[in-house]
Amino acid sequence: VRPNNYSTFYDDHRQNWSIMFESEKAAVDFSKQVCIAKCNSSPALESVLCQDLLLGEGQGVEGGDSLEVAYTGWLFQNNGLGQVFDSNVNKDKLLRLKLGSGKVIKGWEEGMLGMKKGGKRLLIIPPAWAYGAQGVAGRVPPDSTLVFEVEVRRVKLAKECSGSDGLSVSSRDSPAPSPVPSSDGFSSD
Repeated sequence: VRPNNYSTFYDDHRQNWSIMFESEKAAVDFSKQVCIAKCNSSPALESVLCQDLLLGEGQGVEGGDSLEVAYTGWLFQNNGLGQVFDSNVNKDKLLRLKLGSGKVIKGWEEGMLGMKKGGKRLLIIPPAWAYGAQGVAGRVPPDSTLVFEVEVRRVKLAKECSGSDGLSVSSRDSPAPSPVPSSDGFSSD
């Protein structure tokens, strides 16, 4: 998917094609369907399938970076998006996570690498990379393939950056993280 509602792809004969859509939403919806088609055409989903919906700007995120994310999660049912089992999209609170910390399912840890601030991505996650055979009582049946649309709203890079006075500034230099979010809504962890 390209800016200005374009999508480019190649066919089985390695010919390149471009499509222009009437709106960004139409381009995003098409991209979701491409990802679902990729999932349905693979004999067995053994790793996370990722499809960028919007690319975002800035540096791609890596392990150790802290993110604030808006997301919706669906069960993958009848070869497509089934029932929504979790979402924070219309809520006031974004999900805070630190990539590589093991606080979210393995499929998120893997599928979000390289995303940029403002980027949106569709992730199709096989059971082994999600909740596996145990599922989540009342929400995710055992051995469920999950689909997430994730949007990175804020990024705090783990790498050190240089302050205007030339001194090194690092999030690691801050005092022990508080469990309570700081006043800007982004905790130090």
